[in-house]
Amino acid sequence: MVVLGFLLRRSFWIAVTVWVVFTASFFLMKAVPGGPFDRERALDPAIEARLKARYGLDRPLWEQYWNELLHVLKGDLGYSFRMPDLTVNQIIAQGLPISASLGLLALGFALALGLMAGVVSALWRGSWLDVSLRLLATLGIALPSFVIAGLAIVVFVFWWPVFPAAGWGSPQQLILPALCLGSPYAAYIARLTRTSMLDVLGQDYIRTAVAKGLPGWRVVVVHALRGALLPVVSFLGPAVAGILTGSLVIEEIFFIPGLGVHFVQAALQRDYTLAMGLVLLYTVLICLMNLLVDVAYAVLDPRVKLE
Repeated sequence: MVVLGFLLRRSFWIAVTVWVVFTASFFLMKAVPGGPFDRERALDPAIEARLKARYGLDRPLWEQYWNELLHVLKGDLGYSFRMPDLTVNQIIAQGLPISASLGLLALGFALALGLMAGVVSALWRGSWLDVSLRLLATLGIALPSFVIAGLAIVVFVFWWPVFPAAGWGSPQQLILPALCLGSPYAAYIARLTRTSMLDVLGQDYIRTAVAKGLPGWRVVVVHALRGALLPVVSFLGPAVAGILTGSLVIEEIFFIPGLGVHFVQAALQRDYTLAMGLVLLYTVLICLMNLLVDVAYAVLDPRVKLE
């Protein structure tokens, strides 16, 4: 009963959040100078008037807002201004699996490398290995993703030709962009894991487990790591939403037809419907990931209650 009440309350606030984001995005896009039919070569006024009538842009602003809101509530995000033969739902259906595939592989890489580096760094605190791993983590956080991608292309495409430079379709084309996308997240996870592990290793229950004669690997993996995962789980909430929908820079560099390219093109070309659809998608993903974080907290730490 407690869990059901928690889910109902969170669902209500998610709906309110999505509505607020929709309202703010709608009026901000309308307030920006220019429109979806502005070109270097001006359209004939009659043609432009007919296009605006087709998409309802000639109606009062409040009427446009109400119609758009009703369509969104029905799950209809409308047709794209930039690609009039495709609906926004179809564009998302085409791009989301690609960005999600890239993001899932990048997330797996970030978790595996980040957790391993953080645990090793905490266990050998102050050693040369700890200093080296912290230096690499700092570089991973400081370097922009396009710099990491550029270095990776130079090393793994030109110097040591292991991966293709760009493209999409084969597993080999997925590995290099996933590594570049996951590297900054791996660096953050490593720093969080190290700090949290150092705190957990000093707790009484860890000393008790060691005093009972439990193997060192069991103390670290079963007891210490579980408590150290809480800050990492908090970080993964918004990070998962961003990493699953792909990175614009990585998709542009490796010519990956995901959602990132559509998002920027929609903003540059004033494609109201496509931009709105992608903003709402990001909002829903972030809200759902934060909900999963709260549930994961209760699973990892019995002291946390879903209230």
